[in-house]
Amino acid sequence: MSENENAQMEQEVTETETPKAAEIQQTPEQAHEAFDWNATGNKGDVYSKKEREDLDSVYEKTLTSIASNAIVDGKVVAKNSKEVVVNIGYKSDGVVQLTEFRYNPDLKVGDTVEVYVESQEDKNGQLILSHKTARSMQSWDRVNTALINEEIITGFVKCRTKGGLIADVFGIEAFLPGSQIDVKPIRDYDVYVGKTMEFKVVKINNEFKNVVVSHKALIEAELEQQKKEIISRLEKGQVLEGTVKNITSYGVFIDLGGVDGLIHITDLSWGRINHPEEVVKLDQKINVVILDFDNEKKRIALGLKQLSAHPWDGLQTDLAVGDKVKGKVVVIADYGAFVEIQPGVEGLIHVSEMSWSQHLRTAHDFLKVGQEIEAVILTLDREERKMSLGIKQLMPDPWAEVITKYSKGTKHTATVRNFTNFGIFVELEEGVDGLIHISDLSWSKKIKHPSEFTKIGDKIDVVVLDIDGENRRLSLGHKQIEENPWEIFETIFTVDSVHQGTIINVLDKGAIIAMPYGVEAFCPTRHLVKADGKTAKVEEVLDFKVIEFNKESKKIIVSHTDLVKEANSAERANLSEGQKAEEAETKKAAKKVKDSIEKTTLGDMDVLSNLKTDMEATEKKTEDDAAAAAKKSE
Repeated sequence: MSENENAQMEQEVTETETPKAAEIQQTPEQAHEAFDWNATGNKGDVYSKKEREDLDSVYEKTLTSIASNAIVDGKVVAKNSKEVVVNIGYKSDGVVQLTEFRYNPDLKVGDTVEVYVESQEDKNGQLILSHKTARSMQSWDRVNTALINEEIITGFVKCRTKGGLIADVFGIEAFLPGSQIDVKPIRDYDVYVGKTMEFKVVKINNEFKNVVVSHKALIEAELEQQKKEIISRLEKGQVLEGTVKNITSYGVFIDLGGVDGLIHITDLSWGRINHPEEVVKLDQKINVVILDFDNEKKRIALGLKQLSAHPWDGLQTDLAVGDKVKGKVVVIADYGAFVEIQPGVEGLIHVSEMSWSQHLRTAHDFLKVGQEIEAVILTLDREERKMSLGIKQLMPDPWAEVITKYSKGTKHTATVRNFTNFGIFVELEEGVDGLIHISDLSWSKKIKHPSEFTKIGDKIDVVVLDIDGENRRLSLGHKQIEENPWEIFETIFTVDSVHQGTIINVLDKGAIIAMPYGVEAFCPTRHLVKADGKTAKVEEVLDFKVIEFNKESKKIIVSHTDLVKEANSAERANLSEGQKAEEAETKKAAKKVKDSIEKTTLGDMDVLSNLKTDMEATEKKTEDDAAAAAKKSE
């Protein structure tokens, strides 16, 4: 708009706003009716309709339509030590803190930057912008897009961290795991620090703002194609050169030039090894033979030992059963031990061939890994490449002298080795075992289980009862060390004899009674009733009467109740005899009195009368006492 036009507008406005003298004199009602309300704010007398439209169009083009929470491009128009002024084409400029551009120290006026509109107008009318938020939001959008589209992105490796590396991707710190750096194991991560690498985004955690990238994923697809081509040319038995790529406890991975194969630990050497590191080393180049491969799973089984002759092929041809060989114990199990007599040739010594002893033991009790021993060949199968050995054969068989050394009836001391429900296994010497049946442990006690009688490892005296040389069995007895006491017990515990005993156990049908001389007797429940009518209990000491004795079955049956009954009968018998004597004495006294009365004088009548009264009272008292005693005994 020109200066002349402005001056003209001011003059017109002045004239319009200056009231005439006549108008001043108008009343308010008259002025209100005379006022041109349609002309207010239009300035129609200055601009034409077309001019107004043109001016509105020019004005609208000077403003940019923006919305809060949007990312827009802006131009740096000013910069000081704390703030940066950015023009985004809005009615006012925005201010951004300089610290948000710390990553870009070369920022200058005129540069274009991305900003995030936090608010179009704060309480002071100021436009609020953020470059940091815009950059962050744009980065996450780009990272998410790269994950969805499987794009290849570029990042800068900043530093090393636990388990991998930290890479700067679009301003975001992403984690590159060590396993995702390359297809082969990386032993030194530091060589990648400071390098720019290509990645694929493999995982994003939006909640925790974590990004995981992979460089290995870029080359795996190419390697898959190489694997298919290589495997398509493989044949079983083919010999290839490879490089030791990785060593594990179960085998060795070999790089065959783009595809990996595995040599299992059992295919590394004909001999036994504890770890593959005993045979190969990392990065070592070796020849291997293809044992098998799987086109679908892309697995290749390799062998190293197959490139050398089998040790069994070099075994002495004149070696035969019965020969003695020397070797080293390489493996021990509970059932036996493997002995290597030459590299790759092993024989098994079963635990039963380690000792003439028959009680249960493990191979660990006889041998140790690494021990040098001599053994005898028991079986030899060259076709199956199997051999069994024995070491007990190098020692004399103790059973060769058992018949003479342990003849029937001889007494010996043995060691308790094992218990069963029916007896005790004992060892007389190494390789010579015997059984003591539970019935041959004691003459007098009834034993339910051998553990009640002795303990494993204890010494026990035995007598040889029988010998089975063919089956290598000895029947032994312990109670036979002493004479059979039941011959003597028969004269002591006669039927009707009475002995003091202690109740040691109460059963359903009776009780076990400890009798003199260590003998145990049985008392039925009905024979345990005492004089007070109660049944005897454990640990009570009472007199018992023998009512049955059986020497063959070693059985004594006793009764306490029978003794109670006998005592009651004797008491009743004794009471009856006393009553008869008293009656006789009373009658005798009465007769004497009667005779005396007939001879006495009249002067003695009163005395005799009193005496007679006293005697009758005494007689009556005696009869009452006798009746009460008889009733009590009943």
